[in-house]
Amino acid sequence: MAQAGVSCDASRELPHVALFPFMARGHTIPLTQLAHLLLGRRLATVTFFTTPGNAAFVRALLPAGADVVELPFPAPHGAENVEGIASVSSFADFAEATLALRPRFEEALASMRPAASLLVADAFLYWTGASAAALGVPRVSFLGTSAFAHLMREVFVRDKPGSDATGGSTYTVPEFPHVQFSLADIPPLPISVLALDAKMGMAVAGSRGVIMNTFHEQESRYIEHWNWHVGHRAWPIGPLCLARESSTDGDHVHGTQPSWLVWLDEKAAAGQSVVFVALGTLLAVSDAQLREVARGLEEAQVNFLWALRPDDNVDLELEERVQGRGMVTRGWVNQQAILQHDCVAGFLSHCGWNSVLESVCAGVPLAVWPMVFDQPLNAKLVVDELRVGVRVKTSDDTTGGDGGFIKSEEISRAVREIMLGETRASALKNAAVLAEQAGLAMSAGGSSWNMVEKMISELSVVADTLG
Repeated sequence: MAQAGVSCDASRELPHVALFPFMARGHTIPLTQLAHLLLGRRLATVTFFTTPGNAAFVRALLPAGADVVELPFPAPHGAENVEGIASVSSFADFAEATLALRPRFEEALASMRPAASLLVADAFLYWTGASAAALGVPRVSFLGTSAFAHLMREVFVRDKPGSDATGGSTYTVPEFPHVQFSLADIPPLPISVLALDAKMGMAVAGSRGVIMNTFHEQESRYIEHWNWHVGHRAWPIGPLCLARESSTDGDHVHGTQPSWLVWLDEKAAAGQSVVFVALGTLLAVSDAQLREVARGLEEAQVNFLWALRPDDNVDLELEERVQGRGMVTRGWVNQQAILQHDCVAGFLSHCGWNSVLESVCAGVPLAVWPMVFDQPLNAKLVVDELRVGVRVKTSDDTTGGDGGFIKSEEISRAVREIMLGETRASALKNAAVLAEQAGLAMSAGGSSWNMVEKMISELSVVADTLG
């Protein structure tokens, strides 16, 4: 394939990029946004891999011109994405089950026309490394969280904080002495997840770098340290949520607006502010914990929009008690559009990285309630480094990293602090600065704008050489 970049001659072929996300909405959405970026800037043509059970969701988010390949998936327990699994302990089993996709994936990758010049694959799909190598296709890994979280995980694996019983209750990162963790906020991963993590690490090491959905101005010290000392080239090309303009058009049904949008418009017209509450789609929250959240929101005496999972069990009388002040909605909502709404002034979040980026880009401060995986690390970045949020603490006074129980009074305190408290002014100011920097990074000539062009150009040259 001829070398191609954004300035290539129109008569020459563009690189053909294959995108393959892990089967989770939080992992899929950023790569659909990357498809928008590549096609919108005519940097590449795109083929997107998914499974039949995820195809409708994927097609609704992809731009026109992206090809979709559906790979039949004999998923465990009938679940084709991680939102359908029961627990964290089942996560590694689900990831390993994706190995069943490998034969059909390799057939499809080999038959792409024009030939694939780059594979962008989620790091959880570690086995795609061997597939790409066998077919001579360059591969870059996608790591869908902050550079800070990636780097801290590398350090934790190396130093094993807490393994020495005499080491105290805190851990200081040697390379960054200002970063200190309570050991309670570094919960050990299950053995099955550790084994998966090791396989992912080897796959990343064998790739031509990692795409990070972040931007240089937000995490420069951690991106630079990764590049100098970890060694697998980081390509910070985000925030990918800015790759396309957020719109509520896709939420309209037969010309009608979604009820949550109508409600937010009414609040904006009345000059009232709202806190948005969303705790992620990956893991279910217990009924007892949901009751505490409901009481906390009721006691906070602020307007709120609460997005629940379809199967979440919340007292139906709550909506009656908070009528006019609170709204509960179930199922998928356009979170980015909600955060960008004029009346939304705060976000109570589980601190998944997509949620953090969408909030930062909207200039909305956060009350962070991390539960699993990278969320406690993202929360530390949000509160201690970026200073755009406040912590929600568990009943044992930790910061929620172990999924500990949160009492209603703590929900109320955190929500009121981010909406009305002394922290709000500084968090709002810092969020506004980051929002401007994010926009500039993704605009023509910005750091992420240039980085994605450089990545495609450099790896396309590699594809020519291999071809």
